[in-house]
Amino acid sequence: MILCYAAGVVRKPSIAMVGAGNLGSALGVKLRRAGYRIAVVVGRPQSLKARTLAKQVRSKTRSGLSDIDADVIWICVPDSEISRAAKALAPKFGWRGKVALHSSGALTSDALDVLRKKGASVASVHPLMTFVAGSQPSIRGVPFAIEGDAAAVRAARRMVSDLGGEAHTIRKQDKAAYHAWGTFASPLLTALLATTERVAELAGVKREAARRRMMPILLQTLLNYASYGAADGFSGPIVRGDVQTIEKHLQVLRREPLTRKAYAALGLAALQYLPAKNKAELKKLLGASIH
Repeated sequence: MILCYAAGVVRKPSIAMVGAGNLGSALGVKLRRAGYRIAVVVGRPQSLKARTLAKQVRSKTRSGLSDIDADVIWICVPDSEISRAAKALAPKFGWRGKVALHSSGALTSDALDVLRKKGASVASVHPLMTFVAGSQPSIRGVPFAIEGDAAAVRAARRMVSDLGGEAHTIRKQDKAAYHAWGTFASPLLTALLATTERVAELAGVKREAARRRMMPILLQTLLNYASYGAADGFSGPIVRGDVQTIEKHLQVLRREPLTRKAYAALGLAALQYLPAKNKAELKKLLGASIH
């Protein structure tokens, strides 16, 4: 029946959402708005998040799938729990003809191999987007990396299209690098911003005020990057080759050793990947500050 759907039958498949964390909740809500029936939300007993999601998608909650008739089982649990969840679900009902998906950015569809052996078509479907509590980011235009069995990939691509996302094929061997890319783009960027707040404190600016005051330059930096690319959107003392200014920065950052190392590492990356003057002198100066 999933194959019929993928071949163009109008009826959309029903979906069981396994996990109601930030990602699972966001996907569940947006799938419901896109016209998909969420047959059930599977979560831990007494899970407030599962109950909340079930209410939002006009569904019900379960702690297992033994009596659930859903075409697609979408597993949205932490990476370390995906294989465990698949093993727990494997004996619950017949899997032949069903699609099973997980949304790990790092793991491949092989994490669901136990379900594949039961007859399910499996795939990994990961949106390159950040999901945090209290946020409902738009999915429109968001790229989804997809790999797995043909039937599951077809079903996933259609659902991503209905969500307004962009489906992209990824090779299994590229998933670790892909997820590292995403980690640089969001979590480590947030870590950089948290580090930036520490530097603001050295300048006598409290964190809340620093966050507010930084927004204009942060937004313009992202706009420059989006409009011109990294090289032409790069500014500051490194591109000018201002050795004396960099020395002053490193001197004051001695009060925050970890932050100083982060500054030096990013500075060296800038010298490697971006335009800069006085590269040799700056490389020597920054390199000495790493250790």
